[in-house]
Amino acid sequence: MCIFCKIARREERAYVIYENEKAMAFLDINPLSKGHTLVIPKEHYENVLEVPSDVIKDVFEAIKVVCEKLRVFNPDGFNVVSNVGKQAGQVIMHAHIHVIPRYRDEGENPIKFGKPIEIDLEEVYKALV
Repeated sequence: MCIFCKIARREERAYVIYENEKAMAFLDINPLSKGHTLVIPKEHYENVLEVPSDVIKDVFEAIKVVCEKLRVFNPDGFNVVSNVGKQAGQVIMHAHIHVIPRYRDEGENPIKFGKPIEIDLEEVYKALV
């Protein structure tokens, strides 16, 4: 059983700051900023693409509540992000969303992504519609 399943079942200790029927939010043990929180579905799904719509609704409700709670630290913004798959940086294979408060003193670009690529957007668009 994965660590997040154990946390959801209260078999492992976590600093739970919010929960509803289908989701739970707890402080990340390796925070990137003050208040960095993980929001998970209580049931096991490998990544957010597998989470059913009725559950994802509760997960995003939890994200909204968490952001409101984190305002106590006066952040200047938030990153709300989920890594899907190892190549994208997912380490624990239980769907989870990071809620990372951001503060001015962190600099202008606290999360680094790769360099933009040159691509024909018209071609990409036609493949998707």
